[in-house]
Amino acid sequence: MSNERRTTRGTEVPKSRRKVDSTKRARTSASKPGTSRSSASDASRAKKVRAASGRRTVASSGTKTAKISSRRRPKQSLGLLFGRDDKVESPKATVRNRSTAGLRRTRFHVMVSLGLVCMVGLVGRSFWVQVAHGAGYREDGVQQRQRFSAIPAARGTIFDRDGNEMAITVPATSIYANPQSIIDPAATAHVLAQLLGIDAVSEADLAAKLADQSTTFVYVQRFVDENVAEAVLSLNLAGIFGISEPERVEVAGGLARNVVGRTDPFGVGATGIELQYDKMLRGQDGEMVKEASNGRSLPGTTKIVNDPRPGTDLVLTIDRSMQYQVERILLARVEELTAKGGNAVVMDTATGEILAIVSVRRNAEGVAELTAGNMAAVEAHEPGSVAKVFSMAATLDSGVATTDRVYDVPGVYVFDEGQEYEKTIKDAYPHDLEPMTLRDIFVRSSNIGTLMAAGEVGSPRLHDYLEAFGFGKQSGLQFPGETAGMLKQPENWRGSENATITYGYGYSSSALQLVSAVNVIANDGVYVSPRLVRATIDEKGSLWEAPAGATHRVVSESTARTMQALMASVVCEGTGTRARIDGISVAGKTGTGYKIQENGTYENEDGTRAYFATFVGFLPANNPQISILVSIDEPDPSSRDRFGGTAAAPAFAKIATMAIHERSIEPSADDAGCPAVAE
Repeated sequence: MSNERRTTRGTEVPKSRRKVDSTKRARTSASKPGTSRSSASDASRAKKVRAASGRRTVASSGTKTAKISSRRRPKQSLGLLFGRDDKVESPKATVRNRSTAGLRRTRFHVMVSLGLVCMVGLVGRSFWVQVAHGAGYREDGVQQRQRFSAIPAARGTIFDRDGNEMAITVPATSIYANPQSIIDPAATAHVLAQLLGIDAVSEADLAAKLADQSTTFVYVQRFVDENVAEAVLSLNLAGIFGISEPERVEVAGGLARNVVGRTDPFGVGATGIELQYDKMLRGQDGEMVKEASNGRSLPGTTKIVNDPRPGTDLVLTIDRSMQYQVERILLARVEELTAKGGNAVVMDTATGEILAIVSVRRNAEGVAELTAGNMAAVEAHEPGSVAKVFSMAATLDSGVATTDRVYDVPGVYVFDEGQEYEKTIKDAYPHDLEPMTLRDIFVRSSNIGTLMAAGEVGSPRLHDYLEAFGFGKQSGLQFPGETAGMLKQPENWRGSENATITYGYGYSSSALQLVSAVNVIANDGVYVSPRLVRATIDEKGSLWEAPAGATHRVVSESTARTMQALMASVVCEGTGTRARIDGISVAGKTGTGYKIQENGTYENEDGTRAYFATFVGFLPANNPQISILVSIDEPDPSSRDRFGGTAAAPAFAKIATMAIHERSIEPSADDAGCPAVAE
């Protein structure tokens, strides 16, 4: 401890250090202006002093000076022995260096964290691309090098009940253009118009389409005759091409077009059965793929991915031969009566199968023609006196009266006399007060007698019977556009509607509904829904029977049998004698309804009326097999052939005679038809 001296301000500086400091002060003072000493000598002297001081410090490693020097001059520590400069830092330098080290560690941690985040992001993105959405990206890649196209499925064929084709699909050529390849649109359009029979207006439209450079495909004409298509394509007109497409063809000149319907130009069902069963008929398209390069398909790379599944074939209930003959008979009758139109329906009594259904309308040129629409299913009219079948059946079935009950029937009846809805009703023919049995009322078609008898049934109950007969709702055929007709609820019947509804005014029905309702009587009191599809044939050729039509009982079998006899009497001795057929019994009912005019009444301003004449019946009367309806719309109002028994019954007789031969219907041994009566 003798070698150390401590002061109050710290460790005493050694002499050698004091000499050095004095040398620095001397040099500093010598460098100032006005100093007289030589700068060169001073520098030499200072150099010697520093060298001597350095030697003494190294030599005195065990002295107090050496210890102090070792603390104050770290660069002269043990590091010199190993050739490195180990610095012993001051406290302030240590704090600063520690702060720098902490900052470096923070930077390292931040960089590592950022690296981990980036790595996680890359892994997540890789998972997103390759796993979660890999399929989509792979599909995009496939789409860039492959071209997929549909293989149209063959549309199912429609047959009649005997397997005769009604509608088939055949390949046809359509002419199309690529406007971007056409040099002279106007000249090209003119040449095409000459070959394809295009008029001047259509030619101008075609020229405009061919001049449109924004598209690469324009139809010129679809489903061109093969000879004409060959002539067009042989000209090698720039930008004009042909393509084979499936065309739907109506066999036998459009027979039963109103039932079969049609497809649009792209083969999709548009009307009729084609629309109703479109999904079943069209099948399922297939798919093929081609490799492509630079937008062009490569030859030899086509591969079928999915084979097309052909559509299901339909077997209709229509008899093609009967349909044709009914069409001819109805057309002739409408022309003969100069009527506006007409309907005819032939139904199998037991199954409800429609064997023929025809509609005729007179066009704007005054020519009667077959309609493309099924008017017998989509138009509704008041049934007129045919409705007496249902009123009389309700009267008998409810037990209100029997056929031999006598009513005193006046020629004129005032309904609700003296009340708000007072209405004068005249009978179907003029007569005085006359006693009539229920049978006479029906056979002679008395309006007043019918309302007197059916009025005892009551409006609510009569409504229920009419609804059970199928009025006020669709038939279950589900034909496109089929009408439900109109049948109001009984609480909405006002005044004389409670009376007129008994003989056919106050509700409406289609021809299909009306023949189905009369068929209830022919089918022993059971309603059977009409149907147009008999079976289907799948792609394997297996035939599957269609479900039978829904059925329900309307009246008892005994009531139906009584009504069958009454309707046979209408034909033999009543208003329907023109429907008789020699050698076989026929049952039926006439109906002559007034049509509502534009003024909302049944009479025009000049006092004339428009008629809707109907006859509905079945045969044989004692063992019904066929039910038939014929209606004539607006026959000549000045002619005697404007009634159901004169306008429609003769056509019924012709259709019934045809049906007997086509269906091989034979009367029973005790059925000789009506006895001979005078016309």
